[in-house]
Amino acid sequence: MAVLGQGATARGTAGAVLSPTPLPHPREDHFTVLVVDDHPLLREAIAARLRSMGAGTVHEAASVAEARARAQANGPCDLAILDLGLPDGSGLDLVTELRSLGWNRLVVLASSDDPYAVRSAFQAGAQAYLLKSASPAVVTDGVKRVLDGGVYADPTVAPLLATGTRVPGTDNTPRELSAREVEVLQLVADGQSNKEIGEALSLSALTVKSHLSRIGRKLGTGDRAQMVALAMRAGVIR
Repeated sequence: MAVLGQGATARGTAGAVLSPTPLPHPREDHFTVLVVDDHPLLREAIAARLRSMGAGTVHEAASVAEARARAQANGPCDLAILDLGLPDGSGLDLVTELRSLGWNRLVVLASSDDPYAVRSAFQAGAQAYLLKSASPAVVTDGVKRVLDGGVYADPTVAPLLATGTRVPGTDNTPRELSAREVEVLQLVADGQSNKEIGEALSLSALTVKSHLSRIGRKLGTGDRAQMVALAMRAGVIR
């Protein structure tokens, strides 16, 4: 798994995201997306790229209020891509809110590579953190990984996620995981289902579920995305 770096700026973003190169279809069926950003040109560029990846319906919002209205009107989409700096509120709060409403695939696309912003996004429930200066290949890779159920971070932010390994509300850290638990968690990060993990490790689905339960107890969360984010941050998995 890729994980972030320095020097991300909003300028040049459109050039990175607007590339017309066709992209591979990440899933057999068309997926629905909500794109939340207050810059119309960037929003349009992201929407075009997602359609080239197979998005069937792309809803757009320029603010927290518009995003809430879209969410209320349409229910959870397969994917949401949102900026952190919105004119009427915090994108982090929106991530938390959408997560509580059943949105399971949330991607932050931001100009900031500040360590606090990166870690806070994952703690709020995001499955990916991408920089607006990212190349089209990185954006595609991140979106595909999240659609497949995995977690992703821009390749330049790995050192930022490797800091701050403590788990909120507990003294445990990902470094207490066994070798087998790390193997299981790495496959979860790669977007594998319990059945696929079992086949890869010659384990039953029930045994995989038991491993995940123990991992959850050690990390203080039963949420797969948060478990992966914590382990990524600690450098336990890639």
